[in-house]
Amino acid sequence: MTVIVRDLRSEDRSDVEAFARVRHLALPYILWTPDAVLHHLVHSHPDARFRSLVAEEDGEVIGTAQVQLAHDSPRPGVGTLNIYVHPDRRRRGAGDLLVRAAEEHLTAHGATTLYAWVLDEPADRAFAERHGYGAGRAAHFLRLDLAGGTLPPLPSPPPCAVLRSAADLADDPRPLFELDAETTRDEPSDVDTEFTDYENWIAENWRHPLLDRELTTVVFVEGRPAAFSVAYTDAPTGRYVTAMTGTARAFRGRGLAKLAKNDSLHRARAAGYTQALTGNDAGNDPMLAINKWFGYEICATEVRYVRELG
Repeated sequence: MTVIVRDLRSEDRSDVEAFARVRHLALPYILWTPDAVLHHLVHSHPDARFRSLVAEEDGEVIGTAQVQLAHDSPRPGVGTLNIYVHPDRRRRGAGDLLVRAAEEHLTAHGATTLYAWVLDEPADRAFAERHGYGAGRAAHFLRLDLAGGTLPPLPSPPPCAVLRSAADLADDPRPLFELDAETTRDEPSDVDTEFTDYENWIAENWRHPLLDRELTTVVFVEGRPAAFSVAYTDAPTGRYVTAMTGTARAFRGRGLAKLAKNDSLHRARAAGYTQALTGNDAGNDPMLAINKWFGYEICATEVRYVRELG
């Protein structure tokens, strides 16, 4: 049996489906749908040099990698590689081959610092360390039972605040772009991100196939977007994901992010979604406290590993 690494065939629906299936089996805390996988591949910024790789054994996709440069970071030379192998197809060399191919691609385009998320499991951590990566910050995946759990009551908005959905901004989403850019800059992370390209944000984020504009809540204060909670959904599986929650700097400390997320969760449950997922940096105490208040529980942890190249 021979394992090879190749690019994902975007024109082959069955290949894209196989990629999404392996990702879901390896990391079920994120929504992996064929349409989302394809969207990321097709609409990533050219400067990201983004590639989706698969490891194939005798015609079966057994491993996956998403590889890119952090083109939207003010720090040059940063690359990321996230590699996941089918849980029942490990120890066949797929991970090693994917790491090698990913690193060759990134270094060929000038990357000198490589980051990879690794599940906080002994075998996964040992794999990363064997390839020369060192452990850094951690992040948690959290889960909430929307069907059987109890959400906190939804309070009335404070004076001058109005709750709207992202769908209300369909004619002009730029205010949401500006809010997303400001809050993303302040997220705890090893790699700073700066959204400066509005058209790219429209292509990658606003038109993302999992974005649920109806369930994405935006809090307006005196006509200005002040806080939001972004919802991704996969209706066939009943899963709802909070992709981002944040508040503009001028409006922090008023509970607006909690208000936005509470509203979105209530409407998601009313729409029939049964499971809510999200993720938080382990050092983001304010957001972890909010999610604990909602009843989320940590279901898995990832560690960010880094390798500095000479």
